[in-house]
Parts: sequence; structure tokens; C-alpha cells
Amino acid sequence: MTTHQATILAVGDGAETLDAVERQLSRRYGAAYAVRAERVPSAALHQLEAERARGRQVALLVAEQWMPEMTGIEFLLRAHELHPEAKRVLLIAWGDRRATPHILQAAALGQIDGFVTRPWGSPDEEFHKSITDFLEDWARLHRPRFEAVQIVGEFGMARCHELRDLLQRNGVPYGYYDVHGEHGQALLRKAGRADGPLPVVIVLGTTVLANSGNPQIAEALAANAPPQEAAYDLTVIGAGPAGLSAAVYAASEGLRTMVVEHQAIGGQAGTSSRIRNYLGFPRGISGGQLAARAYQQAWLFGTHFHFTREAVALRGREGERVVVLSDGPEIVSRAVVLAMGVSYRRLGIPRIEALIGLGVFYGAAVTEAPAMLGQEVFVAGGGNSAGQAALHLARYAARVTMLVRGESLAANMSDYLVREIAANANILVRTNTEVVDGRGEHRLQALVLRDGCSGAIETVPAAALFVLIGTQPQTAWLPLTMARDEGGFVLTGPDLAPDGQGSPLGWNLDRPPLPFETSLPGVFAAGDVRHRSVKRVAAAVGEGSMAIPRVHQYLYSC
Repeated sequence: MTTHQATILAVGDGAETLDAVERQLSRRYGAAYAVRAERVPSAALHQLEAERARGRQVALLVAEQWMPEMTGIEFLLRAHELHPEAKRVLLIAWGDRRATPHILQAAALGQIDGFVTRPWGSPDEEFHKSITDFLEDWARLHRPRFEAVQIVGEFGMARCHELRDLLQRNGVPYGYYDVHGEHGQALLRKAGRADGPLPVVIVLGTTVLANSGNPQIAEALAANAPPQEAAYDLTVIGAGPAGLSAAVYAASEGLRTMVVEHQAIGGQAGTSSRIRNYLGFPRGISGGQLAARAYQQAWLFGTHFHFTREAVALRGREGERVVVLSDGPEIVSRAVVLAMGVSYRRLGIPRIEALIGLGVFYGAAVTEAPAMLGQEVFVAGGGNSAGQAALHLARYAARVTMLVRGESLAANMSDYLVREIAANANILVRTNTEVVDGRGEHRLQALVLRDGCSGAIETVPAAALFVLIGTQPQTAWLPLTMARDEGGFVLTGPDLAPDGQGSPLGWNLDRPPLPFETSLPGVFAAGDVRHRSVKRVAAAVGEGSMAIPRVHQYLYSC
């Protein structure tokens, strides 16, 4: 056993059960992890204390629920204080109804990461599937991995933050190295860029880009399919949940499909550290993982993708739809699905905006969380994204303070998140509070807060502010003739007719607009960008899939 091995620790009272678990874990994972087993929970806690004193990592804790000295949940709670990064798994017998209420409560309060049933055979692949999932989640954050991209930059450079966030959200494995560090200097010398300019980006160990734009990086990664004139049945604008869903269903049904995404796959959902209420993922899944799977699925069906280019214009041409991209090319298709989603609203405070990437972040909690170790961190917002960000940041920060303009979290946040936040001692929720200013010359140092009830002003030290407030649709580039509501969200189908009566707004065809169809025939909208849509990942996925039958209906009628 090498000294760098992380520990897997199993705890259980029953000798037969514990022996079976230890045997399964040792045979499958013993070469890469130090597998240990303890029958007495207090002895296991002493062992965890020793591991922490030696600086050893603990990857996984598996605890039997029913033990005389303490329950498995109680053990995992105490073990979490010693090794907060370890995955916590409850071990139960199949059909143990007594454990059900305890599992539900512990999961709701974020006290366990999941549960497994005792292994029955050898090997028990169902048992190992669950264990492997937990280890994969842990290893993603704590194990070295292949670096498709290496960035050398200077601490505090806003562009470095932008690059890291872009690569993280697109699922591109990368490494970041400080220009003043030994490794960073070695990379610059090898790349022949000792003098920069920074940041220097090395792609796949061969292509060196100095202070280049996102399109050049995408080209180096071979991420883009060049648009083909008159080659597509459908163009999808946006690779968030709605856009990816539309692409999967369109391509799987034989439509030649192009997806245009100017930033990152997954959209706003891609910034979520863990989505627990998405169907089919009982232990939850990060927005980035969900987006990566959907991207691979769409790609395997033949979807073409064009990244880091923004759609800047949309027009009709002899029965076709033309999307103009920011760098000049045009994509011609028979129909279009608008799925640009929404972006977080800006605070609009000059001194806060000047510190973006320098302690102020819109979203980006997943990317920046490890750098928040031991810091005072603030999250502005009271919706699900803000709650997920706070819980993720709380794993690293000394304290996370949520700044909520409303009177409670319950108004805009799912109940499971409200309960999990309430049970987390590392998160403080301040309601009726808003950010009105910031302090710091080269990096955020303090926030100025205002109490919405009393009007009192307070200045508090702050290492970082993550802003996840409200949303606004990305529709300014659309034709002025396209009907939108007062907030800029696109009107579709029956909503084009005021109060359900009269002629649809801007509509000049004999037939009524199809569901999800905008005021421009052949152009559809799905997901958050659509008027009165439900702002949830599952709803966006559903709308993306439901828009495709309407696209077929339109194409067949042409």
C-alpha cells in the first residue's frame, strides 16, 4: 500500500455483514484505496482522527444503520466533522422498513450522500455500481486527471476566471497554474512563451495560444462543426437543457440538426453543483454531468455543434430560416428552435461589477468553490440555483451567508433545499437583505449591505460574492417583429393572441400558430426563454422534446 492511497472505511456491528462488505471492497478497490473495516463505531472515529492527523484523505465511509453504540447516521454525522470531503453511505438490509424514515430525513438534511443494500453474492455488481458512483464523485474533485487544456496565468486575472469557468462548464478537463509557480514557469518555457502575454493556454500539449479568444480555443479543441450552407433541417440556438433535449429528439428522428452555443453546454443549469429532484437520479447529479451526458447523446445521434459563436440575427428567406453568427457565417435551415435560456441579472453596482472574476462571480460556484477554503463567502439570491451554490460552497468556506431580498427562502426555493440549508450549520441566511456596494481595489474585500426593513447599512468583510439573482432572457438579438412580453420572454402558440381572442400578434398566415411556435412561422421557442415557462430543468427538457413534433408538423405542412 502506498502512502498516497485514500481510505475507504466500512463500519458495522454484524461480523458476517461487515466481513462481506470488506471482502467486496478489498477485491474491487484494494489496489487503489486503503480499505479498512471496524466493528466498533468509536474505534472507527479514533481511526479517522488518526487519518486526519496524518493528512490522509478519506474517500468513502460506509456505515451500517443499526449498531448498538450508535446508529449509522449518527456515526456519519460525527465522521463528517473529521473528514467533510468523504462520501457518506448508509448500509441497510434489503426490505428494512425501519430504516426508511431515517434515510428520508438524513437525505433531506444533507447528512448522507446515499445508501446501499448489503451485498448478497460475490461479486454483487449492483452493490459495486453504487459504490463506484460515489467514488467517481469523490475522485472528480480529489484525484489528478488528464488535462486537455493547461492555463498559465496570474492570480486575480479576470480572464483566467472566465477561461476556467468556460472549460469547467463545458466538461473540458483542465489544469490551472500560477505564472509565479515552478510548474507554471516550466510550462511557459516548454511552450516558448516565457514572456506571455498571459494567460497562456496550451491545448492537448501541442497548440499554444497566448491571450487568445474563446473561438480560437474551441477550434484548437476541434469542438466545432463548420456550418454547411442549406444543409440543415433544424437549427437550435442554445445548448441548455431545452436545447439539448430538442437536439436529441430531432436528430434521433432523422432531422439534420445544428446547435449553436455561445458559452457553455448546460446553460444556467450547468452551473448547479447538484440537482436532486431530476427524475431518475435519486442521489442527484450535477448540472455539468447532466449536460455532458445530454451532449454526448445528441452527438451520437449526429447533431452538429458550433460553440463560442453567438447568434446575432435571425431572418426569413424563401421558406428557410437564416441564423447569422457573431463572426460572420450564416446557418440556413428549414426551422429554428430558440432555447437560449436566461442569464443571471447583474447587480449593476459599479464597484461590484469592476470586481467580476476578482471575488465577484455570477454563478461559477462549482468552478471557484475549492479556492474558497476557510473564507467568508456570500451568496446573493433565494432561488434553487442560489441554494445549490450555498450548499456546495459550504463544503469549503469557513462560512456561507445567503443574502435574500425576500422574507424567506420558501417562496422561491424547493423544500428539499430549504431543509438542507436549515440543517447546515455552516450556512447563515439573512432575509430582507441586499447588496448595495462593495469594497476592494484589486479584489473584493468587503460588502455593503442594506436591511430592507430598517434601512440600516452595514459593511461586512467578504472574500467572495456569488450572485444568482433573478433572470433575464437573452432575446435582444431577435427581430423587433418577434412578439415578446414586457420582460423580453418570447410569446408562443396561444399566448400570441391577447386574452385568447383576436388575431395572433404579428401573425399573417391562415392557420393558427402551433404550440411553441413564435410569431415568426417556423421558429419555435422552448425552455426558460419562453413566456410563462416553468423555470425548472425537467420542464425545460420536456419543452425541448415537445417542440420537435411541432417542428415536424410545420415541416410537413410546407
